[in-house]
Amino acid sequence: MHTALRRALDALFEEREVAPGIVAEFDDSALLKAFGQEGHGVFAMPSVIEEAVRGQHDVQIVGRVADVVESSYAISPERRTRHPAVLAITRRARHGLSGRRGRS
Repeated sequence: MHTALRRALDALFEEREVAPGIVAEFDDSALLKAFGQEGHGVFAMPSVIEEAVRGQHDVQIVGRVADVVESSYAISPERRTRHPAVLAITRRARHGLSGRRGRS
C-alpha cells in the first residue's frame, strides 16, 4: 500500500525508531475498521471523522499524531463556484477543517 498516509506514517515510525508489527493491510477502509473493531490491531484515521468512526465501530483512540496530516483537494473547471452544494462543501472545508479540530 503506497498511499500518502501510509508513506507519512512509515516516515514517522522510521524517524522515531518504531517498528510496528503489521498484521494485515487493507485497501477497503470498512474492512480495516471492522478488523480493528474486533481487536486485531490499530488503524489510522483522520480526526475529522473520529467521532463517526468511534460511534459506528465502537473503537477507542490509542494515540494522536500531530505530525501526520492528510490533504484533500477540490478541483473545478470554473473560476467561481456557483453550485450551492459545492459552495457548502468548500465553505465547510475552509472554515471547519482549517483549524483541524482535534488534530491527530
